[in-house]
Amino acid sequence: MEVRVNDTTSRAGTYTGHHAGNHADDRSNAERSRAPHETGRQAIRVFVIDDHPMIRHGLASMIRAERDFEWVGDAADGEDAIRLAPALQPDLVLVDLVMPGPDGVATIRALKPLLPRAHFVVLTSVLDAAEVKRAMEAGAGAYLLKNASTQELVTVMHSAARGQRVLAPEVSDALIAGGRTPSPGADLTQRERELLGLMAQGLANQEISNRLGIAMPTVKFHVTNILAKLHADNRTEAVLTALKYRLVTLA
Repeated sequence: MEVRVNDTTSRAGTYTGHHAGNHADDRSNAERSRAPHETGRQAIRVFVIDDHPMIRHGLASMIRAERDFEWVGDAADGEDAIRLAPALQPDLVLVDLVMPGPDGVATIRALKPLLPRAHFVVLTSVLDAAEVKRAMEAGAGAYLLKNASTQELVTVMHSAARGQRVLAPEVSDALIAGGRTPSPGADLTQRERELLGLMAQGLANQEISNRLGIAMPTVKFHVTNILAKLHADNRTEAVLTALKYRLVTLA
């Protein structure tokens, strides 16, 4: 079932951000050891900044339901985020753009030096080329609209946590319409990114087909699209472009 996080939620005008402290209390000890994922990997620690209480509650529930993520806290505005997030040391920060006080871009700028290893994902209803550019220049690694499905958000969060840059298709269109060409690969679908990652690992078409459980013609169709979108003449050139623009990472 698709769960949409919609920005039409009414604002709680008396909300002051104490909810952030409540979520943070359970994990407020910055010196505690980071709990390992049951598969041996560390869970991706997530902090959310949004002035809508229902958005924060919804994201908290979604993140807690995902075994690869660990919810560490939230904030209702930029000031609370700057005060709370550094002690919690999140790996991933979800940020709304429009908030009281410092907006999302200013908040990212302020948090970047305090959280040098964290990755920032803008999750907003704002679709404006100038705002996208501001956010990316401030240090955001991904830009997603709030009408995205839960699965789309989870996929983007995984990509952003690996240091990959991800723009929602509508965002890429807005950049093009605004006269700024997005970086190569910004228009790749999630499936194409998945195939590209396997290509970067050196897998041949048949191996990709077996790994993903899809037919060979489907693999070839995706590879053709990937080469076209990356303006690459062959697979090697496509992989080099993907690595240059951080579309994929090699383990």
